[in-house]
Amino acid sequence: MRAFDLGLTLLALPFALLAGTVVAILIFVDSPGPIFYRARRIGRNGKPFHMLKFRKMRRDAAGPSLTRHQDERLTPLGHFLVASKLDELPQLLNVLRGDMSLVGPRPEVEEFVQMFPEQYDTILSVTPGITGPAQIEYVEEGRLLADAGAHGSSELYAREILPRKIEVDLTYIRSRTLRGDLAILIHTGSLPLRKLALRVGRVLLHAGPRRIALAALGLAGGIVLVGSYLIQSGPLP
Repeated sequence: MRAFDLGLTLLALPFALLAGTVVAILIFVDSPGPIFYRARRIGRNGKPFHMLKFRKMRRDAAGPSLTRHQDERLTPLGHFLVASKLDELPQLLNVLRGDMSLVGPRPEVEEFVQMFPEQYDTILSVTPGITGPAQIEYVEEGRLLADAGAHGSSELYAREILPRKIEVDLTYIRSRTLRGDLAILIHTGSLPLRKLALRVGRVLLHAGPRRIALAALGLAGGIVLVGSYLIQSGPLP
């Protein structure tokens, strides 16, 4: 698995560096404070490490380690970073260092690990991941936490969400395969696009007939322009 992680990470690194540079500049312009955020997490064999993220909250933000939907601590850019998952991009450095894997159980804070010591004895026998099956199942976790508010989100997470995540992670560990990890990576990469499609769908659902017609006309015009360009350019070599 280590060779798999290193190979894919090095392959993605040029694109990640380009995207990361753009995000870093936007964070610098968007709000005062550091570019990166170091989150203390419990890693393999119970060893603590600092998981890197792009900062998505205000510099003076306080509160739980969990991010709720429309969290008031988020910066204007932070809302986009959460929706696109680009705040997780620096964790490729954690993968290169060996703290994390591309796919695996998501690392938790010590407070939550101590609540389920027996289960985490098994979960912490493997390297934690940037993404995993529990992250796919709970892609809308922020919306669930938002219903509990700022003060009740940690309690809701520990009582209802985390136990289910633990079950998913234990099942994943017992049946982990390279092919399965690839499927999880592909699924994770498609999630922001799916969320964007759902948002567009909701907007169109509440839009009037005129706006829908204009959107359809714009899409058709784009298709025509691309088609015309391809025809004029001739066949691909």
